[in-house]
Amino acid sequence: MLERRVVITGMGAVSPLGNNVEDTWAGISAGKNGIGLISKLDTSEMSVKMGGEVKGFEYRDKKESRRMDLFCQYGATAATEAMEASGLVSGENIDPNRFGVYAGSGIGGITTLEGAIKKAAERGLGRVSPVLVPMIIGNILAGNIAIQNNAKGSAMDIVTACSCGTHAIGEAWRAIRHGYMDAVIAGAGEAPFAPTCFAGFVNMTAMSQRNDPDRCSTPFDKERDGFVMGEGAGMLVVEEHDRAVARGAEILAEVVGYGATCDAFHITQPAPGGTGAAEAMRMALEYAGIQGAEVDYINAHGTGTPYNDLYETQAIKDVFGDAAYKIPVSSTKSMTGHMLGAAGALEAIVCIKAMRDGVIPPTINLKVRDEGLDLDYVPEGARAAELGCVMSNSLGFGGHNGTIILKKYRQ
Repeated sequence: MLERRVVITGMGAVSPLGNNVEDTWAGISAGKNGIGLISKLDTSEMSVKMGGEVKGFEYRDKKESRRMDLFCQYGATAATEAMEASGLVSGENIDPNRFGVYAGSGIGGITTLEGAIKKAAERGLGRVSPVLVPMIIGNILAGNIAIQNNAKGSAMDIVTACSCGTHAIGEAWRAIRHGYMDAVIAGAGEAPFAPTCFAGFVNMTAMSQRNDPDRCSTPFDKERDGFVMGEGAGMLVVEEHDRAVARGAEILAEVVGYGATCDAFHITQPAPGGTGAAEAMRMALEYAGIQGAEVDYINAHGTGTPYNDLYETQAIKDVFGDAAYKIPVSSTKSMTGHMLGAAGALEAIVCIKAMRDGVIPPTINLKVRDEGLDLDYVPEGARAAELGCVMSNSLGFGGHNGTIILKKYRQ
């Protein structure tokens, strides 16, 4: 089977720490906390009041924004940044029919949907917008990005909850590696700060009940009590190596491994011991053709929930053995909150920036060590290090697990 090298040539981001890659990475590498009091919905009747909100965002086209839910606006903005950085132009230096989009969202257009239901209840069904459906359906992010960038190849939505950003990148790697596509815009967008949606997460007791911005998102901390909701988008241009070189593109990193599994265990709780996550990591290592000791850094899913952090730690130990204690493992969700479907895509960007700048991002807010969680979680702040190979994990409701491995590019 044809197996081509796959590289990253462009990145774009919208996050609680900035509305582009550079501002987001500046915040991450500085250990800046992007979490604060929620302003986008009324939390007066809810026990949770903290979130990782995008700030100061304005979509580039006001008229177009009226036909796009916020998750699409975030995703399309990140895709534009990634495309401009890559120098890829459909019809000029890429065949539109060999150019695809894999763009996911865990929740989709929930803000628009909740607003439409409220309007229908108050003013009647005749007041429902005629563009409601194409604003809320999950696939519309891929559709909008494809339309805006003349991508006529495979364009599809990946819906695997909090793993979909990682899965989008991994499936793009697979499609390009085996010759189905030459380039793919891959990533995810999320805008979940809608009242009923947020209340559902609160009432599930999955989110932190602490309303102190410095003690609510606390991955790997003994006192962790849940995740903090975030929002935003991450998009990457994934491209076949030889054609990227031929057109003179700047290559940011190489994608070398991908693993996707399902726990087949529980709708929200990960499998005990992190067995599904461990298998995804093993699969990614096998595809990459590397040993665990060659991984220099792991960007953990690290949500701050009691089970996730324990089981992910156990999974890392299971896969890496004694080497697990020598590999820095951090959760950047401590700074952004959990951006749900978009988390993995943003964290892939973080991993690439970490390799290029030689900086391991920290896990902020980790104050109380847990006896069972004894890996190097980088709690003291960002750390300078030469990184040649990094791993990023994403784990989602429904038992979906995704792992990608990225390497510093060498010709």
